[in-house]
Amino acid sequence: MVSTTQTTDIAGDTLKISKKTKPIVEDLEIKDAQMIFNTIWTELEQEQGPENLRFPKEIILLGGAPGAGKGTHTRFVQKARGLTCDSIVVSSLLNSPESRRIKNSGGMVGDREVMGILFRKLLEKDYRDGAILDGFPRTKVQVECLKVLVDKMKELRARYYDTPLRIHFRQPTIHIMVLFVDEKTSVDRQIKRGKQIAEHNEEVKSTGIGEIIELRATDCDPELATRRYGVFKEQTWDALQSLKQTFFYHFINAQGSIQEVEQNILNEVRYQSLLELDPETFDSLRVLPLASEIILHARQDLVKRLDAYALEHPELFHQVIQFVQEKILPIVFRHAIS
Repeated sequence: MVSTTQTTDIAGDTLKISKKTKPIVEDLEIKDAQMIFNTIWTELEQEQGPENLRFPKEIILLGGAPGAGKGTHTRFVQKARGLTCDSIVVSSLLNSPESRRIKNSGGMVGDREVMGILFRKLLEKDYRDGAILDGFPRTKVQVECLKVLVDKMKELRARYYDTPLRIHFRQPTIHIMVLFVDEKTSVDRQIKRGKQIAEHNEEVKSTGIGEIIELRATDCDPELATRRYGVFKEQTWDALQSLKQTFFYHFINAQGSIQEVEQNILNEVRYQSLLELDPETFDSLRVLPLASEIILHARQDLVKRLDAYALEHPELFHQVIQFVQEKILPIVFRHAIS
């Protein structure tokens, strides 16, 4: 069995994690994604014909932690990008009983079902100019399927470039917009939302006015809410980060008020035009992390590491504190005074 070391860089903090047979696992994931995509693509060609596979010119992937405010800020993103169609909330597309059971337990629905439903939704005429996808992608397989889709869109553009259908196959533009909050904020917001929905539903039942809103199990149980955030960090976050090297990536600090978050969004969507860079130049620079991203993750990861050190190595932890107090701080104080 081959042993490899994976190096994960999260906002400037490099963590080394030893994993076995990771290249094999990743290879299987990519092949699985290709198989899923090929199956769906063949179905679409048979159902609609290749000349009718007209996907949106612009696709905005609106992702983020549970409770980060994707639903709250979607309209603002639409306005900022000049889109008039409703967003596509991926979780709402998956309403089968089995899908609901998986979602209520804090898990995620299978990639095959997600991709099939989503691709067909994207082909609707309302989304020709652009679409916002709320909650996609969430797995590595979905990431790979998205990459293959963009390649297929480019192939269709090349195929019909010198034909009257050319106008329907434009160069695709993909933006990833990630709204981020820490675990405590996420859980607090989920539980708060659950209480608000429960109160609303009770009022609807008593007055007969309004509509019942679906109440997620994860919005009622702090443990399930925490698990849902864990799924985001362990799976969705990595999936979104992997697209950073391929498409336009926007990290949004969503910890603050609605007005503050909207301003952060506005700053991000205007970033390229304000710099007045050629798209190729911007494409080269966008791999560099923003200061806000580095600071936020560094603080959160430092807190987790310190807690882990104190719990797992208490004696050594206190020795380090004593060393800092006796050896390091006196030097710092001397330089501060001078």
